[in-house]
Amino acid sequence: MKKLVGYITSSVPSNNFSVDLALSMKEAGVDILELGIPFSDPVADGPVIEKANQIALKNKFSLKDLFEVSSKIAPNMEMFWMGYMNPFYHYGLGEFLKKAQEFNVEGMIIPDLPYEEAALVNNLFEKYNKVNISFVAPTHTENRIKQIVEKSQKFIYMVAYAGITGSGQSEDLSSIIKTVKKYSTTPLYIGFGVDEKTCKEKVKGVDGVIVGSTFVKHLIDESLSNKEKISKITAAAKEIKEKINE
Repeated sequence: MKKLVGYITSSVPSNNFSVDLALSMKEAGVDILELGIPFSDPVADGPVIEKANQIALKNKFSLKDLFEVSSKIAPNMEMFWMGYMNPFYHYGLGEFLKKAQEFNVEGMIIPDLPYEEAALVNNLFEKYNKVNISFVAPTHTENRIKQIVEKSQKFIYMVAYAGITGSGQSEDLSSIIKTVKKYSTTPLYIGFGVDEKTCKEKVKGVDGVIVGSTFVKHLIDESLSNKEKISKITAAAKEIKEKINE
């Protein structure tokens, strides 16, 4: 069974809604939740997720909100925090990992933390028995991929193209998939540009998909009620989960 990882931005439009949405997504087939930590400069994300970040920050999002939401979701489904290094650094990465341990959060997805810098904090992740998800991209050489994936855990995040999330580009990934599989048996999931139309093609050769903008576009749609937002997001999740496993 191929896996579906779903991204949502924490606390948009409220903490309680995030909890209700996450648990509904689990029922709809989402295997792992990627809970986004709102940040003012989400460099890897496209306009949809960037807008969600802005909405949360405008609503005075704080890490207290993240921890409240996480405490209610993580005991019920596999969950990672997705965020940029700045918030982790300012709060203290060790303190964040303590919180992850407290709430049963699996670990972190940090797109702006290069492999070399991640290696410097591996001891902290090991201390708290948490995972720092590895990223591979089409621009990486074979040696680079080998270096990155050999010690990967839980899953490897494969970026589908060089760019930002949600832009819908495509590249031939067969070579990079083959290289990753050569050096690691860790499940390989593909993200960036995955939606109901592209998921069936993108999942070929990999173990799952990571979906963000497709869900978040409903999250920030002001014409929808909260009930309608959950309905549209769960419907999309069900369709994607079915298509990647056909």
